[in-house]
Amino acid sequence: QVQLAESGGGLVQPGGSLRLSCAGSGRALTNYAMGWYRQAPGKQRELVATITSGSTINYADSVKGRFTISRDNGKNTVYLQMNSLKPEDRAVYYCKAYITWLGVEYWGQGTQVTVSS
Repeated sequence: QVQLAESGGGLVQPGGSLRLSCAGSGRALTNYAMGWYRQAPGKQRELVATITSGSTINYADSVKGRFTISRDNGKNTVYLQMNSLKPEDRAVYYCKAYITWLGVEYWGQGTQVTVSS
């Protein structure tokens, strides 16, 4: 079993920055692909960014150039650096650890990000 705990959310003004963290426990995340997802009120959960075990990275078009995903296997943690935040980035942000070919996935409980003046 993998437990994931997100942190770093909060209230920030438009144009500001936040850094989300997703700390894993129970197992090392080294062999897992990791993803950040978000769900805004009344909307479906959507992909924000992913990073494979080999550090191949993918971003949603809406966050390219503003968000950066990274992982520190030594700390068993994945990060999402969010810059130039916009009101439409407001959502609950979730991290996921997964191994697609095994059909395994684990989710964190989410952290709220609010972008407002």
